[in-house]
Amino acid sequence: MRVYLPATLPLLERWQTARSCGTGPVLGHAVTASLREWFVVDDLEELEAAATTAAARASLALLATAPHAPPRRVVVAADARDADVTAVPGDPRGTVRCGGALPWSAVVAVLIDDPAAGPDVAAAVAALPAADAGDADAAFSVDGAAGHELAWFAAQEVAELLGREC
Repeated sequence: MRVYLPATLPLLERWQTARSCGTGPVLGHAVTASLREWFVVDDLEELEAAATTAAARASLALLATAPHAPPRRVVVAADARDADVTAVPGDPRGTVRCGGALPWSAVVAVLIDDPAAGPDVAAAVAALPAADAGDADAAFSVDGAAGHELAWFAAQEVAELLGREC
């Protein structure tokens, strides 16, 4: 099953160095039954895009806890064994729990904001708590970050990417 793990640039660097995504159960997003039901689309590509978008939003929450991280959303796409992935019941965003750390060899790609998205991402991070509480203006700020397309990098390009970014 393809899972989309939210990250930050420093977290991505730690995972790449450790050759493992996390040290225990890892939360991510995937195409789950709940996501299919909520999104009401049968196109796998669109469903994967929805899971990626949910992981990118979760990356904003990680950035809020990492004030020195560059303001760029990071999503790690990895292939996990179906038996190792459990959907969070009733979560329409396709949240899943991977039973253990995913080896770096499972990483297929990394999606990341272009540096030009930084100001919008920083504004989204600041607005996220209010947006989650229902503030429409804050939600507009969060959507400003979502308006930036994430660039795709193959797993073998991550070391070079981190060399340029960190």
